[in-house]
Amino acid sequence: MIEILSFIGFTLLVAIIAYYATRNTDENSSDGYFLGGRSLTAGVIAGSLLLTNLSTEQIVGLNGQAYTEGLLVMAWETLAAIAMVVTAIFLLPRYLKGGLTTVPQFLARRFDVSTKTITSSLFLTGYVVVLLPIILYSGSVAISGMFNIPELLNVSNTQALWICVWGIGIVGSIYAVFGGLKAVAVSDSINAIGLLIGGLLIPVFGLLYIGDNSILDGISILTNEHPEKFDSVGGPASSIPIATIFTGMMLVQLFYWGTNQQIIQRALGAKNLKEGQKGLMLGAFIKILGPIIVVLPGIIAYHIFQGNLENQDLAYPLLVNKVLPPSLLGFFAAVLFGAILSSFNSVLNSSITLFGIDIYKQHINQDANERIVVKYGKMFGVVLAIFAMFIAPFIANASSLFAYLQEVNGIYSIPILTIIVVGYLTKRVPAIAAKIGVISGSVLYIISQFLLKGHFVDTALDKARHTGITNKETLKLIEAEAYPHFLHVMAILFVVNIVIMLVIGKFWPRPEPFAQEYTKQVDISPWKYVKSAGVLIIVIVIGLYFYFS
Repeated sequence: MIEILSFIGFTLLVAIIAYYATRNTDENSSDGYFLGGRSLTAGVIAGSLLLTNLSTEQIVGLNGQAYTEGLLVMAWETLAAIAMVVTAIFLLPRYLKGGLTTVPQFLARRFDVSTKTITSSLFLTGYVVVLLPIILYSGSVAISGMFNIPELLNVSNTQALWICVWGIGIVGSIYAVFGGLKAVAVSDSINAIGLLIGGLLIPVFGLLYIGDNSILDGISILTNEHPEKFDSVGGPASSIPIATIFTGMMLVQLFYWGTNQQIIQRALGAKNLKEGQKGLMLGAFIKILGPIIVVLPGIIAYHIFQGNLENQDLAYPLLVNKVLPPSLLGFFAAVLFGAILSSFNSVLNSSITLFGIDIYKQHINQDANERIVVKYGKMFGVVLAIFAMFIAPFIANASSLFAYLQEVNGIYSIPILTIIVVGYLTKRVPAIAAKIGVISGSVLYIISQFLLKGHFVDTALDKARHTGITNKETLKLIEAEAYPHFLHVMAILFVVNIVIMLVIGKFWPRPEPFAQEYTKQVDISPWKYVKSAGVLIIVIVIGLYFYFS
């Protein structure tokens, strides 16, 4: 009972604080609702960025991969810090100078409205079909398992899943639809503190368990008995071969932290450039510590369960139940619930923003005032949330969610990143080039990963089996070598799309060069230490790789 009471108590505390922090914000204006009145400070931005990124599909999924592969999966965390530095120094000043509410707004100014609409539609499709249902599903599985909902409520596993999906969906919708970005960001900041504390408790108690109440002994036992788990360099058959770090991995990170509406919207709501840059840099420093929460527990679980788990994604929840004292279970569940809510309501709020600004205002009712835009954006959000809650329980396989998400997101991530990069770095490339670039990028990626890859992999595996090869590790290596890694494919298509756009710009340039205007909505004086902080972060990341290589 104390677990449930502490869970409810912490969740209500966050809601009450978020309400009082946002009650004076004008939610009827676009800036007020979509960008928190452009009033977010560094701490709020950093906390919201981290918690929007960190949810069950990452905590459970990455620790599951670490259980199998060890420290090499830290690339998803540590390299994110470099992408945040690039965003703070190069992209955010341009975004705030243009007074953007959504990233596609820049594309409308740089290219044309059709390009913006195509991009917004790609974002929304990715959010609706993939991201929202998976967040709900993975979060519901975690909460149901942690509290043993089927036994608690005397229901089946399927019924428990539906209950959790709708519970998370309804609470998350209240934050996102009725509170706007500031309510989301404030609640995220509080939950981020809890998540850092709770997330750090798991490896601490895990190491105490291994080391017989000594953390140092636990670390010594772990590193001495499983040295292969502490190698940051991935081989050709691993999920992150070392070469991918220099190709598609950095592109994925740049898209996610620099152009993904769900993430960058927090920085767009900064009260000025200084606060935005400080928030991103603070988030980058904390992100470097991310592997302690989303990688180390997986390695600890490998030692405790002796590598005998059939499903790698059970590693983290089983570890929590094994090492966390019962008195802390409710608090940790509330923190995890906050992380789930954060990802859900952040994606939902960004979807509302994209629909209200880029579709409703642009194509449905151009004469609508800000109150009407916000109103219909909220209505769209309610429909979207209900749709996601209905389809989430039908997701059959949660065991490979993290890898699946990364691969599927390539359908829209690299094409969008391409046209934004070309848009900012060139002045004469025309709108038709952007349309061709984003459509060709999506189509070519789909053909590559969902048509050609299966053919080449199946052919290689059939040939290997016919020659008598049955060893799993050998077959895994053959499969990896049969077709380029999806991160390499992303890098190849990124270059191909840029070349296509530049060729079009060379022979059919736009009549007048693009010139970005300063809207003066916020002060864009940079933080004087932003470059120094950026260099320090990059040096730390490189140092970590050298140390663990």
